[in-house]
Amino acid sequence: MADHYQVLGVSRDATPDEIKKAYRRLARELHPDVNPGAEASERFKQVTHAYDVLSDPKQRQQYDLGGGQGGFGGQGFGGFGDIFETFFGAGQASRGPRSRRERGQDALIRVEVGLDEVIFGTHRDIDVDTAVVCETCHGSCCQPGTSPVTCDICGGTGSIQRAVRSLLGNVMTSSPCGTCRGYGTIIATPCVTCQGQGRVRARRTVPVDVPAGVDTGVRLQMPGSGEAGPAGGPNGDLYLEIKVRNHEVFSRNGDDLLCTLEVAMTDAILGTTTTVAALDGDVDVELRPGLQSGEILTVNDRGVTRLRGAGRGDLKIGVQVVTPTKLSSKERVLIQQFASSKKPTAPQLSHFQQGLFARLRDRFLG
Repeated sequence: MADHYQVLGVSRDATPDEIKKAYRRLARELHPDVNPGAEASERFKQVTHAYDVLSDPKQRQQYDLGGGQGGFGGQGFGGFGDIFETFFGAGQASRGPRSRRERGQDALIRVEVGLDEVIFGTHRDIDVDTAVVCETCHGSCCQPGTSPVTCDICGGTGSIQRAVRSLLGNVMTSSPCGTCRGYGTIIATPCVTCQGQGRVRARRTVPVDVPAGVDTGVRLQMPGSGEAGPAGGPNGDLYLEIKVRNHEVFSRNGDDLLCTLEVAMTDAILGTTTTVAALDGDVDVELRPGLQSGEILTVNDRGVTRLRGAGRGDLKIGVQVVTPTKLSSKERVLIQQFASSKKPTAPQLSHFQQGLFARLRDRFLG
């Protein structure tokens, strides 16, 4: 069998770049598409095999030592997998030609929803720019009325058999066919719409049911709603990453909704009943007499529906008693009369208390 270095026309101390350049020059000259003769085809196989061996540092070292591919190396016997691959041609030949059909890629898009929408869930129709099956060839990759043709280099096997010298003699190995790239067939007349890919880029609408209770950062998986695969392969999956918009009034702590209610000083003193416009309808709230700033009023089961489990969280209302800053003369007289009726007490120092919002936060969050 011809020496690999002679086949490529390089010296034994040639650098990897010199080997690559020699192979590219010969491959362009001998490729069956350029030079269809039988002699050129055989030389093309020899050149390709020589490059496969000499371009791999491990195989080149074994070849220089006289072991050939998969023989005895500097570290002793190779693994059993290497031995079987060498003697029995394991690899592409045993698997048969590759399939052009491949699974499409997964896709990730971000969906923004309002806080009011996650209480009970919502439905969205989302426009997605993705890969879809070509309507002209229906994923066959070929121009209508045509079909793939068998590769005349590998005979449809998708692999090329080559003889490799070893200490035990010449053995046969196989590698993917360079002409059909291991598919075993060639698309002679590609579809002009998809350029032989079997899919095109397009915008399609995906209906999405956003479940109740989702929060920012939650990812929803929609199997089979991702990109279409090449050559009519199955679709990948679509992942939706949720972002919940901030609300001007309400905030969220787990499954609970939080808000602050400003209460007039007189209502805090005397008590009253008021209506709060919650996210899912009005709520009647009773304010007991003597209500203090920082107290938390809890309305059960008016929070967010639990994503996992039954029921809903609570609506927690933090009270802020508003002291009037501008009084009419009549109001001032009434306040003075009220103050004079009470036993006078001078302001006294007491333990330092945090600001209202800090106290509300601490009480909200437990």
